Amino acid sequence: MSHSQPRPSMGVLGLHGAEEQFRLERYAPAEVLSPFIKHFWVVEWDLGPGDSYWQHVVPNPCANLVVEQGKTFCYGPGKERFSYLLEGSGIVFGVKFQPGGLYPFVNKELSELTGKPIEIESVFGITGVELEKLVLAQPDDRHRIQVVEQVLAANLPPYDMQITLVNQMIDFVAGDREVTKVDQVAEAFAMNIRKLQRLFAKYVGVNPKSVIRLFRLQNAAEAMDIGQAQDLARLSAELGYHDQAHFSKDFKTVIGKSPEHYLSGLL
Repeated sequence: MSHSQPRPSMGVLGLHGAEEQFRLERYAPAEVLSPFIKHFWVVEWDLGPGDSYWQHVVPNPCANLVVEQGKTFCYGPGKERFSYLLEGSGIVFGVKFQPGGLYPFVNKELSELTGKPIEIESVFGITGVELEKLVLAQPDDRHRIQVVEQVLAANLPPYDMQITLVNQMIDFVAGDREVTKVDQVAEAFAMNIRKLQRLFAKYVGVNPKSVIRLFRLQNAAEAMDIGQAQDLARLSAELGYHDQAHFSKDFKTVIGKSPEHYLSGLL
């Protein structure tokens, strides 16, 4: 990828100006896991004494398995900005599931799990402490991935074709900024809205309206990050908002700052 084309932020706010603060890597999974897993990710940092850095993330409609000292859990997708304070030095290893990809492992409606950490022992038969010891003791990302892939492969459920459908719908939303309403998704996939909402509750854990809003606001923040959105009125219109005030309210709810403050670099 050329330096003139910044890599996708995937919801990591300010990524293109913050990479000197931490290392962020993403890795494709083994082919047998790819129907369930979008990618592995690693964040590692080594700040000076007394230094700290707040990193903010807009959630994707994906669950994650997060391996971190004392905080190893599965997490369902959220609806609002997540903030993490980097201090000293540390490393976090993550597994980002495909939208719907965690469901066959837990076999519980994801909307019931959203906002609550899920004990991984109940899903993968290994405690969080055991997994931390295995993963964080490895010398590099390749070996960390090997350990986690073995755990996942040992617990691999049968594939569920509904995951394919869910991902087609989410790709449709993510890939077309003109999609701003749930009925556009329902119409494109010839499905009534109530059935669509039940599908998302079961497999994704976030309703389709929230998924659309997250992608549109992520589009907005990323456009600001790379200097492609100076005119907020025009941006709000492009994202399907009838007025700038509604856009500003949603942006502040999800991103944590008004568009004007975000654009000014005050986040």
